[in-house]
Amino acid sequence: MKPENYRITLEFDGTCYFGWQYQNADTPTIQKEIMRVLQVIAKKRVVVTGSSRTDAGVHSRGLVANFHLPVRIRPDSLQMAMNGLLPEDIRVSACERADPKFNARFGARSKTYEYRIYRGRALSPFDCRWVTHIPQPLDVRAMKRALRHFKGSKDYSSFTSDTEKKNRVRTVTRIRLKKRRDTLILTVTGPAFLRYMVRNIAGTLIDVGRGKIDAADIPEIFAARDRRRSGRTAPARGLTLMRVDY
Repeated sequence: MKPENYRITLEFDGTCYFGWQYQNADTPTIQKEIMRVLQVIAKKRVVVTGSSRTDAGVHSRGLVANFHLPVRIRPDSLQMAMNGLLPEDIRVSACERADPKFNARFGARSKTYEYRIYRGRALSPFDCRWVTHIPQPLDVRAMKRALRHFKGSKDYSSFTSDTEKKNRVRTVTRIRLKKRRDTLILTVTGPAFLRYMVRNIAGTLIDVGRGKIDAADIPEIFAARDRRRSGRTAPARGLTLMRVDY
């Protein structure tokens, strides 16, 4: 029997994991957990391809993965079986059969991330895993003025720790900052992102809000191509992969 290609959407709390990518038998990652449960179901090792390599501590509401399963099983039954074997902080929110050529990584057209900043005095313990807490004043208007400098295709060398050998030109198709009660929500969409890129954008905007960086200086930071010129890397817990479009 020819293996069928399955496409799943994953939601997970990344707090206890070292990101998506499998590392070794002793390091907890999301991909490792997915491969573990599929091996139980298929009785053999199954290769899993993910749409994104999230960093340690980063969350997901919409990461997509695919795999070819050597056993025939209905998608709804597979979803139920996987969720019954996965830890409670990882869930398959959708499961379907896919075209044999579908590849979650190379077929992705755009990804949308959200970074959340809570500005209230006391952060609830029920929310602490999902937001960065900044109770100090932030100049939100200045942060919004800075947004336009990140849109379009640019060399993001000043906003990544990726290897210098990697092409660092990336395109941000949409970026916005909105306020919802005591929370600021930064949304960034683009075809692909460099390592820590969204967290470094968030950290730089936070420094703009604190008055440490002037919004008008952002173009100079891009031109410098020097990671030391931009803001600190914002904590992973505030970042969530919301959606992957194909």
